[in-house]
Amino acid sequence: MIKLLKTNGKKRDRNWIHQEMVKRYGNDILNSKNFRSTSKNTQHGTMSVLQHSINVAKCSLTINERLGVKCRKKDLIRGALLHDYFLYDWHDKDHVKLYRLHGFFHPTTALRNASREYLLSPREKDIIKKHMWPLTIKPPACREAWVVTTADKYCSLMETLHIHQGRKGK
Repeated sequence: MIKLLKTNGKKRDRNWIHQEMVKRYGNDILNSKNFRSTSKNTQHGTMSVLQHSINVAKCSLTINERLGVKCRKKDLIRGALLHDYFLYDWHDKDHVKLYRLHGFFHPTTALRNASREYLLSPREKDIIKKHMWPLTIKPPACREAWVVTTADKYCSLMETLHIHQGRKGK
């Protein structure tokens, strides 16, 4: 059952509220040229990296609410949006050698790319760098990183099994 909340006299569902929170805290990211370019890269199944990142941000908010974790929502959302900010298609022929090691190395690349464009909080950095735990060896150090790590695993599974579908024709 979706919990409906009253906002400005209208009932809005959780998805709408989460979408608005993602826009509020991540608007600069969502509108950046580099972030928008990730719509061309496939993440899992037919899902683009851009849509996967937005899904992880919204899923992180849901997990945070359902488990009653006290997270900083701004850091949670921004870290989730930037967790896969590696800016290449890991499936293409130029990255064949990286393909097998992508899971181990892309968090460092994503953090480097995000740090060039955004002033990141320590929590945002932890989310980006450690979202692939246990492959990253060092576990997340903050609640926000644990939530995003969990949301990323869930969304990745749903996308790989084609339960959550992305763009058609790819």
